[in-house]
Amino acid sequence: MIPWTFLVVTIVGALFTFNAYLPQRRTGPLIIPSFFAGWLTSELSAHHFAWQLLATLFFVWAGALDAWPGWLGLGITVASWGGLLALVPIARSAEPVMEAALAATLGPRYRDDFAGATEDETSSLPAPPRRPLNPFHFRHPQVKVVRDIPYLPQGGPRNRLDVYAPRGDVQRAPVLLQIHGGGWVIGNKREQALPLMTHMAARGWICVAANYRLSPKATFPDHLIDLKCAIRWIRAEIEAFGGDPDFIAATGGSAGGHLSSLVGLTANDPEYQPGFEQIDTSVRAVVPFYGVYDLSNHYGLQATRGIDSFVSRFVLKKSFEKEPECFRRASPMHRMHSDAPPFFVIHGSHDSLASVEEARHFAQALSQISKSTVAYAEIPGAQHAFEIFHSLRTSSVVQGVDRFLSWVHSGYLRGR
Repeated sequence: MIPWTFLVVTIVGALFTFNAYLPQRRTGPLIIPSFFAGWLTSELSAHHFAWQLLATLFFVWAGALDAWPGWLGLGITVASWGGLLALVPIARSAEPVMEAALAATLGPRYRDDFAGATEDETSSLPAPPRRPLNPFHFRHPQVKVVRDIPYLPQGGPRNRLDVYAPRGDVQRAPVLLQIHGGGWVIGNKREQALPLMTHMAARGWICVAANYRLSPKATFPDHLIDLKCAIRWIRAEIEAFGGDPDFIAATGGSAGGHLSSLVGLTANDPEYQPGFEQIDTSVRAVVPFYGVYDLSNHYGLQATRGIDSFVSRFVLKKSFEKEPECFRRASPMHRMHSDAPPFFVIHGSHDSLASVEEARHFAQALSQISKSTVAYAEIPGAQHAFEIFHSLRTSSVVQGVDRFLSWVHSGYLRGR
């Protein structure tokens, strides 16, 4: 019995490893489990190696090698270990990929721009981000967090935000607005981009993580209107936290990538600012992670048709056949214009939930239209939501985002 049980356990472990290399992207029922398995294995390969090693030692001690299924299981496990170890150089490749994307877009000597902008601390070349042993440890000794601040006087419990700020006094610090994902129906400001926000706050930035109303109770553009209200709050209140209300950048992943892109592309659009049409809701830069950019699927680049029906039923609550223009207006792909702010589009090559082909097309099309910088980095081996917790890949990507935002901020400081 023990040898057969060991064989089953090793097969399960090997399937996790195999899925990290070849996740399902077009087979509907397997997409969600494939995402979770690939996401955790790709980012936590050392942890998977550890549990497989402990399981192997236990089963060997219990007599798994007394029969041939146990020996077969041992062979499978050794092969799985080799696959897990090979994930490490793939994760390390995120660093040169990010650097190559920045150098190709900003110029090979873009780092020189950090040095001479001003003596402001945030204009220096970014140091590598902190990567604790525990991937889910997000507290930083140099960062303080003020939670659950209402950004709408008459708003509900979803209209609150958290502020991440450096300990000690700061003045005129750049501000980063983080917009969480969750398919427009779930998610919370405390759950996502914590490695990025803690790193940026430790570097001297003010980070604001905002909740917003969720579908199906909310109907688009409620989500976008709420985020513009959060920007209105930042303009009015962030100086009290040491932030610069004139420099706001936006970021977010998944649905947050979609919404942060719309924030950047619909600045000051009165349709999305009812009652506060005169407030400046523009942002200086946008960094969308693994976003959805075309709800209309005009170019047929989505990996699955599930997104279309989901958005139609729960988010827009409209029929594409009857009102296709509503889907296009809600899509960053169809809101591009020459005055867009600088963008850094980031997507994983192995994303099971949001189409990497769509992200590529969006970045390329925007770069041809926008007068501002548009960078694109496709992270090898990365799944959806890859940077939610600390990992080798997350560390490299966070540092690259820091460099991009610092470059944009340096240009702002020079022109101020």
